[in-house]
Amino acid sequence: MGGRTLSLSNLDKVLYPRVGYTKSQVINYYARIADVMLPHISHRCLTLRRWPDGVEAESFFEKRCPGHRPEWLPVGLGPGDRRGGIEYCRIEEQAALVWTANLAALELHSPMARCENIESPTILVFDLDPGEPAGIAECCRVGLVVRDVLASVDLQSFAKTSGSKGLQIYVPLNVPSTHQHASRFALAVGQMAAKELPKLVVVEMTKALRKGKVFVDWSQNSRHKTTIAPYSLRARPAPTVSTPISWEEVERGADGAALSFLADEVLDRVD
Repeated sequence: MGGRTLSLSNLDKVLYPRVGYTKSQVINYYARIADVMLPHISHRCLTLRRWPDGVEAESFFEKRCPGHRPEWLPVGLGPGDRRGGIEYCRIEEQAALVWTANLAALELHSPMARCENIESPTILVFDLDPGEPAGIAECCRVGLVVRDVLASVDLQSFAKTSGSKGLQIYVPLNVPSTHQHASRFALAVGQMAAKELPKLVVVEMTKALRKGKVFVDWSQNSRHKTTIAPYSLRARPAPTVSTPISWEEVERGADGAALSFLADEVLDRVD
């Protein structure tokens, strides 16, 4: 693949038991989505979330890139622990994405900064997280308000589903910024959305306040935080994907249209 030789294993292993979706299908998805996914994740210190025994079994986050990685797979020094910085995997090519899929790394989580300068984010994110019984429709309503607040200060934004229950909104940062500045700005926008929709929006971290509301998680802009990457699979009962969507789709979602996309549907959208 791309001049690389990969050894793949346990291809018939079922990773999504309820729908019979196998490891070979996971690998096939990531191989085919690579062209559009790689621009979103390259040059970033990725955290892998692995489900070696499938989505109904235990999972674990892997920040430190495995020592058995191929010699051609680069690493980036990112936020660390008490022992110092951590060398994260950098996924820069199709073969690398297939290699992580072979590890049953169903989910790839990406930071807002590139590894060349982890102190300066290139993206700002709003993670809209619904508290039951709120769902994607309520997230879309809030997302449209966030979009309009951003547009009022001439900032363009882009939406994607989380692949789970929520919605994420991204703003490109085309001038130097800091994580602290991004977090403060995201909180301010969230507070404005809360004034617009006081019965629906919450920006406080207290989980008890979130029932039936949408939490605008501004803290995802912190230096050590990551968000599910665009086009990543999710470990749900079926292989849903964190899918970029248009604002027209968000508007339809606010009116009740379904906004959940399976891997094969996303490949069709990309085509």
